Amino acid sequence: MSEVKTGILPITLTDGAVKQLTRIREQENVPADHALRVGVSGGGCSGFSYILGFDVQKDNDDTYDINGVKVLMQKAHAIYLLGMEIDWVEGLNNRGFAFNNPNAKETCGCGTSFSA
Repeated sequence: MSEVKTGILPITLTDGAVKQLTRIREQENVPADHALRVGVSGGGCSGFSYILGFDVQKDNDDTYDINGVKVLMQKAHAIYLLGMEIDWVEGLNNRGFAFNNPNAKETCGCGTSFSA
């Protein structure tokens, strides 16, 4: 298993996102050995979909401490996510995690998929 990386972080988590992730972790009784997995998968209406969920660390993961949250990310996903901000939004038309990705050339209307 890899050590927690320091220095330049690939993504940022806003205070609102951290608060919501902490609430979800407590509400869902997520085991202590699980960390937040951030990544991409093929699919979605724009080509890639975001992965956001709690998972155990795997051999090909890089591990980061971002605003007190242990984050797992596969090395190959960093190129698509570098510089991305994950926020929590509560508004009249939208409630949930928002992915502000500077690498996305196009995004879908729901904001959960993109093309690079």
